[in-house]
Amino acid sequence: MEDKLVKDVMTKKVITARKDTSVGELSKILLKNNITGVPVVDEEGVLQGMVTDADIITEDIEPIFPLFFDPLIVSYAFMENFEKYKKDIKEYLNIKVEEIMTRRVKTVKKDTTVSDTVKILVKDRINRIPVVDENNKVIGIVARADILKSMLSDAGKE
Repeated sequence: MEDKLVKDVMTKKVITARKDTSVGELSKILLKNNITGVPVVDEEGVLQGMVTDADIITEDIEPIFPLFFDPLIVSYAFMENFEKYKKDIKEYLNIKVEEIMTRRVKTVKKDTTVSDTVKILVKDRINRIPVVDENNKVIGIVARADILKSMLSDAGKE
């Protein structure tokens, strides 16, 4: 069986973000489109980085609840922590994508084989990989789901 090329399985309509997109805006984009990450591009569509839901959800955000649970003081502590939490989240959602994005991004070309792409996804433990042209402009994206769809469609043909 001949190995497919990335151009045969990639998603051509790529949802992207810019470096100056806020984390809040990015969160809405991810949720609205039911995706977990996007390439970050400049005005010409040239790849600048990648940003995912894992980049958004960090350990830096303080928990709401205190480490101890004393029923006599929990309501006061909760209100105090909750107000701080709301303020921290509001500030965090206003920071720009460029502050949390990954700048060193693995990419493939449209003529890369799907098997070589799978090797990169597995080895680097990533869920998606941008497809770029010779000028590093994003022309597509391959997610693990795209590969699964391709495998299922191939199995149905045999």
